[in-house]
Amino acid sequence: MPLDTVSILEGNTFVVSDPRGDLEATPTENHGLFLNDTRFLSRWILTVNGIRPKLLSTDDLAYYKVRFFSALTTGTIYVDAHVSVVRHREVDGGFHEEITLINHDRNAMDLEVRIEADADFADLFEVKDKLAKKGETYRRVEDGRLVFGYRREAFQRETVVTAGEPAEIADSAFVFRVHLPSHGQWRTRLDVDAVWKRALEPAKNGPTNGSRRSEINLDVDAWLHQAPSLTSSWEPLARIYRRSLIDLAALRFRTPFAREAFPAAGLPWFMTMFGRDSLITSFQALPFVPGMAGATLQTLAVLQGLADDAFRDEEPGKILHELRFGEMTAFEERPHSPYYGAADATPLFLVLLEEYERWTGDTALARSLEPNVRAAVAWIDHYGDRDGDGYVEYERRNTATGLENQCWKDSWDSIAFRDGTLAPTPRATCELQGYVYDAKRRVARLAREVYGDPTWAGKLEAEAEALKQRFNRDFWLSDRQFFALALDGSKRQVDSLTSNIGHLLWSGIADDDKAASCVKHLMSDALFSGWGVRTMGSEEGSYNPIGYHVGTVWPHDTAIVAWGMRRYGYRKEAAVLAAGMLEAAELFHERLPEAFAGYPRGDTHYPVEYPTACSPQAWATGAPLLMIRTLLGLDSDGRHLIIDPSLPPALERVELLDIPGVWGRMDAFGRAREPIT
Repeated sequence: MPLDTVSILEGNTFVVSDPRGDLEATPTENHGLFLNDTRFLSRWILTVNGIRPKLLSTDDLAYYKVRFFSALTTGTIYVDAHVSVVRHREVDGGFHEEITLINHDRNAMDLEVRIEADADFADLFEVKDKLAKKGETYRRVEDGRLVFGYRREAFQRETVVTAGEPAEIADSAFVFRVHLPSHGQWRTRLDVDAVWKRALEPAKNGPTNGSRRSEINLDVDAWLHQAPSLTSSWEPLARIYRRSLIDLAALRFRTPFAREAFPAAGLPWFMTMFGRDSLITSFQALPFVPGMAGATLQTLAVLQGLADDAFRDEEPGKILHELRFGEMTAFEERPHSPYYGAADATPLFLVLLEEYERWTGDTALARSLEPNVRAAVAWIDHYGDRDGDGYVEYERRNTATGLENQCWKDSWDSIAFRDGTLAPTPRATCELQGYVYDAKRRVARLAREVYGDPTWAGKLEAEAEALKQRFNRDFWLSDRQFFALALDGSKRQVDSLTSNIGHLLWSGIADDDKAASCVKHLMSDALFSGWGVRTMGSEEGSYNPIGYHVGTVWPHDTAIVAWGMRRYGYRKEAAVLAAGMLEAAELFHERLPEAFAGYPRGDTHYPVEYPTACSPQAWATGAPLLMIRTLLGLDSDGRHLIIDPSLPPALERVELLDIPGVWGRMDAFGRAREPIT
């Protein structure tokens, strides 16, 4: 989140406020209490005697609770405050705030404490796109509670605000008349509950109590305890590692489909079920918290495409892109119920399943998902390859609200030629072919070793090898010595230099004699900013260092590139990338944002955050974990933990203890033995 906001979250509930704790949704401020893609509070402002207290500090207690320290002051140069104001806020299925006033003066005082509240019930898409509501809002006071409501046909939502101390309710505000004795305190608690009125009963995330908060604390403690412990001579690494684990805990999303939770994509826009984001995050976190990968696979398998539905870009065997629960989805003004507009989620599902089975030995899950695996492979061959040319390409079928780009760089302008001209659809991006190659090789192993189908295994291996040969012929730019970003609708090579070529190293589709040139480009000034790999080279026509996918640095992208370099034996280059990104994480207070600007490191001396980046964001949170795996060279052959460290000098020593896997628990150690240039 931007530096002028404070956020807390738990499950599918999150709050975004200003630094002093107030919520004031405006066209430029996306403040609010959000639950299941609806904003249940759009205004929550505290005043004392008509004054908004001046913020002193904010205490980030945990991902689901925060404390704001403020004081009443006239704003002069002198410290003239005699009243401290402390706001303690938690989300644990609901929204709870405890307000404490402390009188530091020798005299008693009488104060008016006022909480102004409102709820606009904006759908998250309405917040993002600045759209108007179509239903009607209402407000009432009943039994000492303030109720805000919204109704559109059968769709109805309410927000109920209750105070712990007697208060007047007037003009959408709770007003408390407080007498504070000398050196005395006053305290009240306010509870905000979201109500789903279709069934005329509270939402699952309704009123809660202290036992629920204790449960969250215990759950976070257990989450951290089950992960490996890390120590390093470079002290920031342990803090970055812990922050990544805690943020992953915050982003967990529970469903009825799996015992454990899977990762939502990120705060504030993407606190919901995703395909690509959850799969990549689970891959990154697999050596540390493998249960997340199992939950992701189980959940996405349940929602795998069954129908041929152009509105949702759904096809049999396809893995979903995104699931939403708000008003615009309910009225089919958006196709996210769920939406399947991602061409890469299906092969990534297969990649993660094989990696998970090989790492954990959980053949039972792999066997149970065999029908889903076969359906996913069938989608790749019959629906993914739209024109039968042997490549997976995409073109949206829902032209009104569907995504134009259905690869991970899904902004409208990300697939462009060197001169900046956008490539016509359908588009076959290079990394998609790599994912398919990797998926078929991995499924071939499962077919042979788990499913007992050597015939299918041989067929998949032959198809993968043919794809690799065809790809290295058709995508290679002989004049620029790297792979094309894509083939466009006329099968022309889209000739921009991008980070996508690093994904080809991760998948293994690049021929060995072409990998060296790709690595050289990835480490060049055009792509490597000094902190990480830019999404697009700085000399390309569309390059913009603060363009979403055309010049920014994405931590997960750089982590994938580094892991791919390790695959091809470029250990030193991978370590340089890892060091740059981890140093950036330290400067971001141990939490990497979704993306940051692609300015050269020498120009800024610190990484510059992308203005609307999600933070925490799942695969940015997972990037340090994949970097640690890269530095220690951690892998599994299905029976043993493989350790092959290569550390940059700054790290000097890294120890990772109790790594879970099919072997039980094992330790890994790494030391920097030689300078890395």
